[in-house]
Amino acid sequence: MHELGVVMAVVEKIEKIAEEQQLTRIETLVLQIGELSSIIPMYLERCYPAAVDGTILEDTKLTIEILPGNALCKECHKVFNLMANNGKCPYCASEEWELISGKEFNIKEIIAC
Repeated sequence: MHELGVVMAVVEKIEKIAEEQQLTRIETLVLQIGELSSIIPMYLERCYPAAVDGTILEDTKLTIEILPGNALCKECHKVFNLMANNGKCPYCASEEWELISGKEFNIKEIIAC
């Protein structure tokens, strides 16, 4: 489970930002995770309390937004969700596509009080 290491890296990054911005309390942290990334949101949520213990993030709420794994069909040029369609374009049945989203891992928002 590499999610603990990922969360700890996020905590370090947020602590640096908090110091630079002179934040004393953070209410909510919003992360975006692509559904095709190697991060499993449920494991990340389980690791979060241990990773933030004793930090400025200790009492924060973690919000995770899942970004869809979308592709652009190279045949009909339509966008479709890879997961929902098993990697096949639902419009023309082509398996030739270009990934346009779904591998992201972003710190979207830090809500301070």
